[in-house]
Amino acid sequence: MYVNGFIVPVPAGNKDAYLEVAEKFWPIARDYGCTGHVEAWEADVKDGEHTDFRRAVDLKEGEKVVFSWMTWPDKATADAAHDKMMADERMETMFGAPDGSDMPFDGKRMVIGGFEVIMHKEA
Repeated sequence: MYVNGFIVPVPAGNKDAYLEVAEKFWPIARDYGCTGHVEAWEADVKDGEHTDFRRAVDLKEGEKVVFSWMTWPDKATADAAHDKMMADERMETMFGAPDGSDMPFDGKRMVIGGFEVIMHKEA
């Protein structure tokens, strides 16, 4: 299993718009091999002494942190899916304006990473 992880600053008032974008993105990712997609809205994010989620995304007044991840069978599948998803015509209308200026979050402050799973347990 491979995981793409994200932390995203989202204006609190854009929660519904953000969720709408995530809902539109899921079928595209699924079509290219994604096995799971989770979007988690800030509920209890503490300020850290040295670093924290807020500092990682340079959170501004009135914004919330979203913690998100997507699971893939492996890194090769995730890598192959990336360019295909970006070229998918469904992506063109996802954010409204063709240049993405209507995104309900600041993509420049989003933190993205890929991770190889070393332990996964579920009850």
